[in-house]
Amino acid sequence: MEGLGKTAALHIGVVGVGRIGSLHAASLQALEGVERLTLTDADAGRARTTADELGASVAGTPEELVEAGVDALVIATPTPAHAALLRLAADAGLPAFCEKPVALEVPALDDVVAYTDRAGILVQIGFQRRFDAGFRAAREAVATGAIGNLLVLRAATHDPSPPAEAYIAESGGIYRDLHIHDFDAIRFVTGDEIVEIYAAGAVRETPWFERHDDLDTAAAVLRLSGGALAVLTGTRHDPLGYDVRLEVFGTSDSIVAGSDARTPLRSVEPGSPPAPAGYPRFKERFERAYRTELAAFVETVLRGGESACSLHEARAALLVATAADLSRHQHRPVPIEEVASAQALTG
Repeated sequence: MEGLGKTAALHIGVVGVGRIGSLHAASLQALEGVERLTLTDADAGRARTTADELGASVAGTPEELVEAGVDALVIATPTPAHAALLRLAADAGLPAFCEKPVALEVPALDDVVAYTDRAGILVQIGFQRRFDAGFRAAREAVATGAIGNLLVLRAATHDPSPPAEAYIAESGGIYRDLHIHDFDAIRFVTGDEIVEIYAAGAVRETPWFERHDDLDTAAAVLRLSGGALAVLTGTRHDPLGYDVRLEVFGTSDSIVAGSDARTPLRSVEPGSPPAPAGYPRFKERFERAYRTELAAFVETVLRGGESACSLHEARAALLVATAADLSRHQHRPVPIEEVASAQALTG
């Protein structure tokens, strides 16, 4: 895609300044390619407070934000608003960065893909692990053959504590909300497609998850197009902190992304050190990756080029999440093609 060809920096509009939106706004404010920020949020007081902290402007609605003459949108609202805001960006011809997931169902996502493709706008999706140094190094090791023949992967995403119930109620469930990052990261690191998944889960600690047909503990076995296997675990409770890892085992090397001095795992071997001070939230774990992904978005808006993470990548991850939900409800392995074909028929 062509960039704006601007020599001056950008006026960015941020829609939604909650826990991730406020972080994005602060990251954007620090980028050399950004000259001005205008913020909007359903909570006008929150928008004003964040704007005052950053020296930004405020708009009353997303429509007013567009009318203010922004050069691009960053969408960090709850998921139900994402599709409509991407259409707003498309109608205005504005490049857009959008948090995941764009939609909870594949047909709804396909509608957005078609709409934005017709408009010809740049869309980048917020899968920040693609911009994490460890995950990028793991991708390089696989791509160069340094890992040898890829055998198996172990992926983990464990939250210290669950989000608020109101968030879970509209999140789409653990596979669409939490593990969609793992599905994208596995595809990114290996260069393979996920072709089958067998998923299971339970409510082990927080009973109200059951009210939303959701899980606080999940596991899955995945088969990749190149023949390798992956094992995935996830929890909404980890007493030692926020834990995100991807272990990659091949015939020439065994590596891990996400293992450092703050990895919240305590060894019980004699003489082992005490438990580390783990990351308390995802913000601390991926702060640099969040900045890097937004820098990539700004650079693409200014200079042109392909999206660093397109809607088509988001669709591939959502198909796996959809298959995972079907698998855990029907207690069987589900080929991703089965879900893709069903969506094609209904679409």
